[in-house]
Amino acid sequence: QVRVVESGGGLVQTGGSLRLSCTGSGDISDIVVMGWYRQPTGEQREFVAAISNDGAARYAPSVKGRFSISRDSASGSTASLQLNRLSADDTAVYYCYIQARRYYPTVQDVDFWGKGTLVTVSS
Repeated sequence: QVRVVESGGGLVQTGGSLRLSCTGSGDISDIVVMGWYRQPTGEQREFVAAISNDGAARYAPSVKGRFSISRDSASGSTASLQLNRLSADDTAVYYCYIQARRYYPTVQDVDFWGKGTLVTVSS
């Protein structure tokens, strides 16, 4: 059983900052990637940021330079997303995902998702 839990969402004013956290537990000993997607109300889920095992991070163009993803090297299964200079366009439910490698019955990477945390940016 794998569990992914996000925290840190809330209400913030335009220009403000928030820090989201994501913690995974269960059978996820071999994590390949941890990342975030977001889904504004009435829109499709979109990629935000991800960080791979080697520490390489990638970002959606809309958040690059404002958001920063990091991973706790000690725990291995905790990642954070720092959101800076927020605008109304950043209002969405933010979902964390963990991509873990499975070796049985075949080698494959499996995604596990959290239930999301709401970020609301007010003007």
